[in-house]
Amino acid sequence: QVPLAESGGGLVQAGGSLRVSCGASGSIFGISTMGWYRQAPGKQRELVADITSGGSTNYAGPVKGRFTISRDNAKNTVDLQMNSLKPEDTGVYYCHVRIRSSTITYWGQGIQVTVSS
Repeated sequence: QVPLAESGGGLVQAGGSLRVSCGASGSIFGISTMGWYRQAPGKQRELVADITSGGSTNYAGPVKGRFTISRDNAKNTVDLQMNSLKPEDTGVYYCHVRIRSSTITYWGQGIQVTVSS
């Protein structure tokens, strides 16, 4: 069973919206922070946004006010709603999960988001 299953993404014109979703399998317990990272071609992977089990959110500066992260603790899912997309938002988006009181983390397989100008 894949630990993290991602969906959504795709191709959109600048100014448009996309949503990416991630669900953690039932074999993962004690999730603390869930989040999304992205990696553009030729660049390092960077944090986009994350959210704690208590609902506290953290956003990277370039996406503040445009992206919204949310989660469903009962379903172990995390969504990222992306509005007013820009070409520089293009990249592979990765779901990331941390396990409480441990160093264990999980990564999704990545999902492509492409914003055309």
